[in-house]
Amino acid sequence: MTARKRTSSAVTNPENPPPATKEHKPTVASGEDFRLAPPKLGVIFVISSLLCSLYLYLLCFHYNVDDELKRPILINAGLSLVGFFVTLKLIPVAARYVLRRNMFGFDINKRGTPQGEVKVPESLGIVVGIVFLIVAIIFQFFNFTEDSLWLVEYNAALASICFMILLGFVDDVLDVPWRVKLLLPSFATLPLLMAYAGHTTIVIPKPLVSYVGLEILDLGRIYKLYMALLAVFCTNSINIHAGLNGLEIGQTVVIAAAILIHNVMQIGASVDTEIRQAHAFSIYLTQPLMATSLAMLAFNWYPSAVFVGDTYTVFAGMTMAVVGILGHFSETLLIFFLPQVLNFLLSLPQLTGIVKCPRHRLPKFDPATGLLTGTKDGTLVNVYLRIFGRKSEKSLCIHLLVFQALACAFCFLLRHFLAGWYK
Repeated sequence: MTARKRTSSAVTNPENPPPATKEHKPTVASGEDFRLAPPKLGVIFVISSLLCSLYLYLLCFHYNVDDELKRPILINAGLSLVGFFVTLKLIPVAARYVLRRNMFGFDINKRGTPQGEVKVPESLGIVVGIVFLIVAIIFQFFNFTEDSLWLVEYNAALASICFMILLGFVDDVLDVPWRVKLLLPSFATLPLLMAYAGHTTIVIPKPLVSYVGLEILDLGRIYKLYMALLAVFCTNSINIHAGLNGLEIGQTVVIAAAILIHNVMQIGASVDTEIRQAHAFSIYLTQPLMATSLAMLAFNWYPSAVFVGDTYTVFAGMTMAVVGILGHFSETLLIFFLPQVLNFLLSLPQLTGIVKCPRHRLPKFDPATGLLTGTKDGTLVNVYLRIFGRKSEKSLCIHLLVFQALACAFCFLLRHFLAGWYK
């Protein structure tokens, strides 16, 4: 979901042409005449410096990570950096192609201003997804062998992500109803569920051991059901916590940075080879996600030159669900998703039909002041505006991303204080 209004293209019957209408000058030309606004690389440099500096310090200096693990991680980082520049180059090209197919929208949060009349290319998340898959596939050449134990699950993860990219693009083109959209991740997780050969056990929290009578509980097939539900939640939670320029990608890169920091901390603190490999596996998929997302954010930051579409939101959600499942830190991942959980709970009355749900649950924009006012719709965006007052779109997005970062920091503090007592 993005703050845009789609246009519908009518089918013209050649035998009954439409009546002549007065020509009007389009806001933006299509095809080769179209020129995309330059990427906001200064913003991306600041964001990436804030999010990546701690991760790189922990990986390269703080922890004594074995060369056997550090080498593929650094190779993956190098490929991800290449993916960043490739994505930057491909987005303007793809934008011209989607405009030719009339795949554009208008920014609802700028309605009544000249920017609100600009045709914005949408569904550009397909570029991020394709580059991500190419980087992840090429990386196999440098790390996995034919008899690698992780190769099957790695390819199954890529198959699930690829499936979700396809379904997301179908949604962008066909505008699938949200009730159907909720079920799409269930089908996309099938390759991962069928190939998953990891443990299906959970560690019972120490305060509950005396009541349950077990320290480790084997859930069997119920664990795979939990995996599917987690993928459904992560995929849709990114999609419904949206509507502002840069919010969808911004929350993704903040969570991705937290995932990278968590993984390298677990690698540095653990002596178990399987645990270290699981967290390294998570890094192999998270680094390309973050690099390609930052490239897209350069065009999607306020004022947005492109819309990412549902293709990106479902792809990002599925990727983070996969790394959380195969990295065996799904509980931590859910705390990283705390703002998304809160947004989901606020949205439940409308999503379940108890309260009327409009097509766009966006704040109200005042063209005279350029400020957004919260409506009665149950979203975190609107609730934040109702509590803290009217804000500009850019300021509101920054506030929500800071809240996302604080939620991730809270997760690390929670793990620190509960270590040794909870589990």
